[in-house]
Amino acid sequence: MSRNKVLVWYVCSEWILFLLSMFLYWMVPTGKWIVAGCGMAVVMIPGFIYYAYRERTLKKLSGYLTRVRNGHYEMELQDYKEGELSILKSEIYKMTLMLTEQAELLKKDKVYLADAISDISHQLKTPLTSIGMMADFLNADALPEEKRKEFARNILHSLNRMSWLVTSLLKISKLDAGTIVLKKETILLKDVIDSAVKDLLVLMDIRQITFSIEGNEDDTVLGDRLWLSEAVGNFVKNAVEHTKEGGRITVRYEENRLYSSIVIEDNGSGIAKEDLPHIFERFYRGKNSGVESVGIGLALAKQIVVMQKGSVSVESKEGVGTKFCLRVYR
Repeated sequence: MSRNKVLVWYVCSEWILFLLSMFLYWMVPTGKWIVAGCGMAVVMIPGFIYYAYRERTLKKLSGYLTRVRNGHYEMELQDYKEGELSILKSEIYKMTLMLTEQAELLKKDKVYLADAISDISHQLKTPLTSIGMMADFLNADALPEEKRKEFARNILHSLNRMSWLVTSLLKISKLDAGTIVLKKETILLKDVIDSAVKDLLVLMDIRQITFSIEGNEDDTVLGDRLWLSEAVGNFVKNAVEHTKEGGRITVRYEENRLYSSIVIEDNGSGIAKEDLPHIFERFYRGKNSGVESVGIGLALAKQIVVMQKGSVSVESKEGVGTKFCLRVYR
């Protein structure tokens, strides 16, 4: 059975009228040719009706496609009847919905890109300005040697900060673009944590922060060692930045049948209640953020964990401390 009911109706009508014309042609004794001519004219009527119907529908479809091409997606073209043209209408409607969604995503991407470029420009502008000023001071002949060394250290510090920012942005861009393939290997949780904190131990020692690791040395996690270490390192770095001298940072880890978890807890300044929903947003800086914070470390860390089938949760109370819990599911 054909799915086009209009075509079926047209063919059936043609046959009925044709048979009727033949019947009249043989039954009417006089004027057979007149009857035959009228019969043929009647037979052609459904064809003209069908042709007019198709032309009108195709014209509507053509006009709708023109509007879609010009970016107007508001017209709905749903048709629940059967038939070739109805199927075409349905497919056009589906395409329209897809184009609408893509247009909205492109708008969001443009806004995000503009905001990201603005944030990056702002973050790079400050150290660049500082470097330029200190470079001018270094050109002064009467500058004391002690000041010269201080300015040189400040320039190096600013360059290191810019290098870290650019490196972090490149990592995020690669993760967003999907150009990085994360490994799936069984690794010791202790090795991940040791690798994550090795560059922060000296800073914690200078600030007299008590640091401890608790967990079974045989516990493992399924993931990419380098990228998990990157994520854990960013969480620990955040804890160091918000913990005062003489404070405490504890990292606990464990493994069970469902997931492997790492908990980073400190007794630092904590996170304000109004900042908690936004701390994983890129370039977001809460009211307790440090002067040099750019609001990218936690965003990168969470993205890494999520891409390895994990989750991140946070508990914090201002003035008491913060606890981050990372879970990587099996």
